[in-house]
Amino acid sequence: MAQSFKRLGAIYPTANSQTNVYVVPAATEAVVSTITVCNQTSLNASFSIALMTASEYAAPAPNQSYVIRGGVVPPADTIVLTMGLTANASSIFAANTNTTGLSFMMFGSEVS
Repeated sequence: MAQSFKRLGAIYPTANSQTNVYVVPAATEAVVSTITVCNQTSLNASFSIALMTASEYAAPAPNQSYVIRGGVVPPADTIVLTMGLTANASSIFAANTNTTGLSFMMFGSEVS
């Protein structure tokens, strides 16, 4: 099995729009080690992150899929989350925010 360490995904979503940050490729497993949430605005911003299997994918995400729901990032600040989340092929990491101005990045490894 080959393991590749990388930035898995990055997004700058619009407000109140669940957006996929990373979808695990077919025949691959992933470990998300770090997620960053950067608030590029001058106000507090809330965010949510969900991990869904392909069969439970929905927008909004089902309640059982939230890793974080209603987290807050202070203005002009970044939150760094070190988690070690594992995901099977076709799993979906999605994020949502109450304002435009947040960016999300995921770092980890893919095993195929």
